[in-house]
Amino acid sequence: MQLHNTLSGRKEAFVPLNPERVTMYVCGPTVYSFAHIGNARPAVVFDVLARVLRRRYPRVDYTRNITDIDDKINAAAAKEGVEIGVITRRYTDIYHEDLDALGVLRPTYEPKVTEHLAHIISMVERLIANGSAYAAQGHVLFNVTSYAGYGELSKRDRRELIAGARVEVAPYKQDAGDFVLWKPSTDEQPGWPSPWGRGRPGWHIECSAMAEALLGETIDIHGGGHDLIFPHHENERAQSTAAHDGKVFARYWLHNGFLTMDAEKMSKSLGNVKLIREILKAAPGEAVRLALLTGHYRQPLDWNDEALADARRKLDRLYGALRDAGDVAPSDATAPASFIAALEDDLNTPAALAELFELARQLNKATDADEKATLVARLRDAGNVLGLLQKTPVDWFSQPASDATDGPDDAEIEAALAARSAAKAAKNYAEADRIRDGLKARGVLIEDSKDGQRWRRL
Repeated sequence: MQLHNTLSGRKEAFVPLNPERVTMYVCGPTVYSFAHIGNARPAVVFDVLARVLRRRYPRVDYTRNITDIDDKINAAAAKEGVEIGVITRRYTDIYHEDLDALGVLRPTYEPKVTEHLAHIISMVERLIANGSAYAAQGHVLFNVTSYAGYGELSKRDRRELIAGARVEVAPYKQDAGDFVLWKPSTDEQPGWPSPWGRGRPGWHIECSAMAEALLGETIDIHGGGHDLIFPHHENERAQSTAAHDGKVFARYWLHNGFLTMDAEKMSKSLGNVKLIREILKAAPGEAVRLALLTGHYRQPLDWNDEALADARRKLDRLYGALRDAGDVAPSDATAPASFIAALEDDLNTPAALAELFELARQLNKATDADEKATLVARLRDAGNVLGLLQKTPVDWFSQPASDATDGPDDAEIEAALAARSAAKAAKNYAEADRIRDGLKARGVLIEDSKDGQRWRRL
């Protein structure tokens, strides 16, 4: 298995530290608002990676955190006049609902920052004790000059990193690049007791402490979006290495590319941020998931309406092949080796999807019952690795294209099909066509096949 390591800048053979227990940490959401489609990409990408790893290794401990202490959460809570827990519980539940709709499995562990404050304080104390951090004016800061490897992950000189980042200028800093591990809270702000006074943790130390608590001092894989390489992952690497007496923190660093919107960067200032749940009103979750997997995870991916429509058409082809195969005998056949090989080659989902559609093509051509049974099993198993083909063909084709409620329900469609069959039997083809065209106008496509009439929602 090959994975592209951001630290080395090349694909490397993946060899876990302990083949009996693979460990992976992925940065999760800060729960202060609705998640957008850009937030969905790492969730889907690393869900697929976890599925692939679990086919090869007996145990994969996958941690994806929930950041529930953050200044954006504080601002949202203050605006509503509620405790931060009201905000974080609400948007954690919404995040779960969105990811469930996208077929993203829950990770092994989903720690919250509020559950790990003791671990965070302990790690900060160790960093102070070994000279990697210092307390100043109620703050605790990491001394970046104490870590010689600072900047290696993002491939830039430390001075360039600081010049290119909006670092906070503060008189209590020993170096402009030093970053906060703990900061004081005002009476109006949420805060927790610590040796340095009432306060709250900095963003970076949160992930380091949670990864250590659940996965150990050295983990196999650390993942996240490309935008996290600096400063978040650079700072995580520095403080974790320092806290663990120089031990390697993460052996493989994986980062997914940016998501653009109609070839423009997604941003609130441009007003082109698309929320996951708004997109799910217009398309099934599997179509959204497939659209996110059509590009290689390390490359930028452009999100637009045509990409989503194309994903739905592709799923129509796959489900259509399963539907047309009819009832087949159970088979224990699994995904082809070429399909798995594509995913084990740095999670090459475009190549894996090509293998998936080749299976569908073979299934459409197959006439032998045993061959059909084998191909159906392989197609289903391969789909499961990608988190696709999780429905029956009947369920897939009967779901509406959007949340619009003006389309006919299933009973009305079946009644129309019966009327159309009667019209055709009476050779009243004009009436049969009228029924067909009327259903199409209301979002239902009728298809005539050798097995009779079939229908699906457009």
